[in-house]
Amino acid sequence: MKSKIIRLVNMPAGMPQIDDFLLEEEELPSITDGQLLLKPLFISVDPYLRVAMSGGHPPALNVGDIIISRGIAAVVTSAHKDFKKGDLVMGYMEWRDLLLRDADDLVVLEDKSMPLSSYLSILGATGLSAYFALSEIGKPQKGETIVVSGAAGAVGSIAGQIGKLFGCKVIGIVGSDEKANLIKTELRFDAAINYKTNADIGAVLDKLCPEGIDVYFDNVGGNISDAVISKMNDYGRIVVCGTIADYNDEKGAVGPRLLPLVVYKKLFIQGFLIGDYKERFNEGRAQLKQWLIDGNLNYRETIVKGFEQLPAAFIGLFNGKNEGKMLVEM
Repeated sequence: MKSKIIRLVNMPAGMPQIDDFLLEEEELPSITDGQLLLKPLFISVDPYLRVAMSGGHPPALNVGDIIISRGIAAVVTSAHKDFKKGDLVMGYMEWRDLLLRDADDLVVLEDKSMPLSSYLSILGATGLSAYFALSEIGKPQKGETIVVSGAAGAVGSIAGQIGKLFGCKVIGIVGSDEKANLIKTELRFDAAINYKTNADIGAVLDKLCPEGIDVYFDNVGGNISDAVISKMNDYGRIVVCGTIADYNDEKGAVGPRLLPLVVYKKLFIQGFLIGDYKERFNEGRAQLKQWLIDGNLNYRETIVKGFEQLPAAFIGLFNGKNEGKMLVEM
C-alpha cells in the first residue's frame, strides 16, 4: 500500500518557497500490534512550522524530514484494543495521505456535535491558545484597552472576541481593508488598523486609544510591536503568542531595544506555548463551546482542498492568504 508524503528538501532562506518541499510516494509497511492505519481528513497549517525549520520550535524540522502538524483522521484499520475502524482521532500527524503510526498520543474525538474542522480551529489549539493566553497571561479587566496584532488570523481573531467578553475595548491590527472590515463587523472589534495603509501606527493608536494600552496580544512581533509597546500604560501586560513578522527574517528579530520601555513602564511580558495548559484543555474547550452555542463567538476558517496543496497553504500564511484558521481538507 502506497502513501503520498511531503518532505522538507531545502531549508528556507527567508520566505518558504514551493521548491523547498517535495511530494513523493513510499510503500507503507504492514500494520503491527498497537498501530493504526489512518486516513487524514483535515491537517492544520501553522506558522510555528517555519520556526521549527530554523530549529527554534521543538521538535526541529531538518532537511529530508516529513512535515508534522496537528490533524484529524479516520481509523481505517486498528491493531490497538482501544481504537476501532471508523473512529475519528486527533493528534500530531505526518503530512501523508495515508498514515501508519502508534496510537500512544492520539485522542478519540467523542464529541461530534460541532463541525469537524472546528476541533482544529476554535475548539482546538487555536481557540485554546487565544483563551488561555489572554485570560491567564493578559488577565484583562473590565474597561481596559487591548490591542491584538494579527487580528484576522487564527488566534488573534478569537483573542479579540474574548477580550470583548471580558468587557474590554479591543483594537485589531490587520493587513488589508477587507480584514479590517471583517473584524469590526463580524468579530466585534471596536476598531481596526490596516498597517499596510497606515505608515505611522503609533499616531493611529494615539487617536483610537488616547487612554493608552493595558494588554497587548502579540502575534506578529517586528515593527508593529515596536509601535504598540511604546503606547502601553504602566504595568501593562504583553502576551507573546507569535512573532510571524520575524520568522522569515534572516537578519534577526527587531525588538530588544524596547527593553528600556519594559523597565520604565514596569511592563509584564510573557511568552505562551499551548502545551503548558494541556491538563486544562477540557476546561477551555467547554468554555469556548458554550460561548459558541450562546452566539458570543464567531470564527473564520480558510479551508484549502487537496493534500498536494499543503505547501502552498503553508506559504499562504506568510502572504496573508488566510482569514482565521488555515486548514487543508483531504
